[in-house]
Amino acid sequence: MKTILPYIQIGISILLIIAVLLQGKGAGLSSVFGGASAIHQTKRGADKFLHIATIVLGVIFLGLAVFSLMLK
Repeated sequence: MKTILPYIQIGISILLIIAVLLQGKGAGLSSVFGGASAIHQTKRGADKFLHIATIVLGVIFLGLAVFSLMLK
């Protein structure tokens, strides 16, 4: 298990990076100063899937990291 765990962590981290980068819509500095993107909108379709996938991948990555520390 110790030999395959780092490869699983690398795979999950790459998927997590991709999921975060695909969500980059409307995250500019103009939203800090009350730009047009400050309006709250509900997530639908692919945006909602990416949001949930990011949370799930983050939790899985955290769990694998803690599990890796317990094995040492």
